[in-house]
Amino acid sequence: QVQLVESGGGLVQAGGSLRLSCAASGRSFSNYAMGWFRQAPGKEREFVARISRSGGSTYLANSVKGRFTISRDNAKNTVYLQTNSLKPEDTAVYYCAATSGVAVTTISGYDYWGQGTQVTVSS
Repeated sequence: QVQLVESGGGLVQAGGSLRLSCAASGRSFSNYAMGWFRQAPGKEREFVARISRSGGSTYLANSVKGRFTISRDNAKNTVYLQTNSLKPEDTAVYYCAATSGVAVTTISGYDYWGQGTQVTVSS
């Protein structure tokens, strides 16, 4: 069992940046691959980024590639999502998720989810 708590969301103007954090507690964090997803109002939850257990492999959705970066610090049991050059269409609740399997891009591939943190980008 692992518990996930996101933080770092907020209101930002277009072009701005936010650093989202996801703190994990419970069993060894380094045993889990991690992902970030987001859900905008009226839309389905979508994949944003994933990272392997060691942090050596990352993958981002095309919609955020070049603007967002995913990283992790296993010593701090935390995964990060650095969001730059934010656009109004990035407005959503951002969720982190953990899997004991391989990091994938599908919602069903993750076992544990946080409560989410709201990101609002104004134009």
